[in-house]
Amino acid sequence: MFAPLSTARKVIRRGVVLVSCLWLAACDASMTGPLGGSGGAGGPQIDTNAPVQVALLLPKSDPGAGSVARSLENAVRLAITDLQGARIDLRVYDTGGQASMAASQAQLAVDEGAKIILGPLFGEAANAAAVAVADEGISVLSFSNNTSIAGGNLFVLGATFENTADRLMGYATRQGKGNVAVLYTDNVAGTLGRDAITAAAARSGGSVVGSVPYALNTESLNSALNQVKGMVDSGAANAMFITDNYDGGLSVVLQLGPERGISPASTQYIGLTRWDVRPDAFLLPGIEGSYFAMPDVAMNNSFETRYTNAYGSAPHALAGLGYDGIAAIGALVGQGRKDALTRRALTQASGFQGTGGVFRLLSDGTNQRGLAVATIRNSQVVILDPAPRSFGGAGF
Repeated sequence: MFAPLSTARKVIRRGVVLVSCLWLAACDASMTGPLGGSGGAGGPQIDTNAPVQVALLLPKSDPGAGSVARSLENAVRLAITDLQGARIDLRVYDTGGQASMAASQAQLAVDEGAKIILGPLFGEAANAAAVAVADEGISVLSFSNNTSIAGGNLFVLGATFENTADRLMGYATRQGKGNVAVLYTDNVAGTLGRDAITAAAARSGGSVVGSVPYALNTESLNSALNQVKGMVDSGAANAMFITDNYDGGLSVVLQLGPERGISPASTQYIGLTRWDVRPDAFLLPGIEGSYFAMPDVAMNNSFETRYTNAYGSAPHALAGLGYDGIAAIGALVGQGRKDALTRRALTQASGFQGTGGVFRLLSDGTNQRGLAVATIRNSQVVILDPAPRSFGGAGF
């Protein structure tokens, strides 16, 4: 592990469950979507004169995920109370965090009349649930962020590396900071992040001048930073795009990077994860002036306030996904159409309003979210480019 490093050591020492949970799906083994290809128009017909039965699949009995499950269910119920013009008959099923149980519960839910499934949380369980009900045309809106499982009747609601990388690479390129060296952790999440950044650079007109992995120890990180410094000193790179998070080695990267001569004053630090979630890290030298993405601040704060008022505690970082799922379902059902929950309807181009801003489901099963680009200045979060409020404008 890393050697003690004053401020960075203190930041790392405080484990953060919410950050690690944001990466739950990314750490699942890679899988292919249950039906493959694009979703098309398939899906059930609903009775517009009756409440629509929605199945919520959660790992309620999983000791390691019970608190996340409770927060997701609370957010779902809060969303139902906010709906106008749509009636939802919510049925909750426990997956135990197991793929086999998720599959059987998904089938049970459909047998009992579910027209759409919200959840499960984990990628493997979501894939199993979608496979179980694929032949019946039922869509699954999972809380996963693992795009390798998306497709057919399975959608992922979680914030994806691809979406975040697209937003940040687009912004960085417009600011003249599009020649990036990718510094990534030598694990599954780091590799997925590296690939997302590489693809985003190609789409944005930027370039990846090199990609350097590192293990979670000081010797490996020092070697990786020296390689990045070589790219910077040669003039090839003017930005360093980092995949790590605070639950890994991000704090040490933000401490050691400047110490090893990669100055934030001349080299743009960019983060694939949420750098604003740890105020105690705002004094680290590499974070000043950095770029990272986050949801629409006003909308996210509004959701958190309403949730806290309703349940007496703050929501889990993933809770908004439950609200978003119901918001999408409710918006479609409220249109009074029998085909409201077909895959064609779910992938409407205008998208939906969620807890963190506008979002939409794509035909390949992934999602696109409106994100703000933010930085840290003098230990304060500052929005550099606000989250777009609709699709088709700046920010996409």
